Amino acid sequence: MKFTTIARVAAPALLLATAVSAQADHHGEKAAEAATEVGAKFSTNLPIEALMADVSAAVVVEKHMPGISQHPAYGQFKAMSFRQVQPFSQGMVTDEMLAKLDADLALLSTEEAATDAAAE
Repeated sequence: MKFTTIARVAAPALLLATAVSAQADHHGEKAAEAATEVGAKFSTNLPIEALMADVSAAVVVEKHMPGISQHPAYGQFKAMSFRQVQPFSQGMVTDEMLAKLDADLALLSTEEAATDAAAE
């Protein structure tokens, strides 16, 4: 009897998460392409997989969220940004965490821009 109640409550949440993940897959690809094309700064608004594809950004992400790439559901949320994942994180991804991550990613973007300018 309890399992049926849990299943009725959990099923809509799983459907929503699946729908959001599917939508994020489509939009995540577009966002990653756009970010690459315009040389956008790294931020928590980029798809997680785009951040993890850059070695320097991945180090910063792992500093703030150790083991994120090994999370059992990584494949389901990697196309989403941390901002998109936050509402589904059950409080695990906080505004404070995202602010700190954004600050370090912005520094990384600034350092890369300075390195690129020095190379020219």
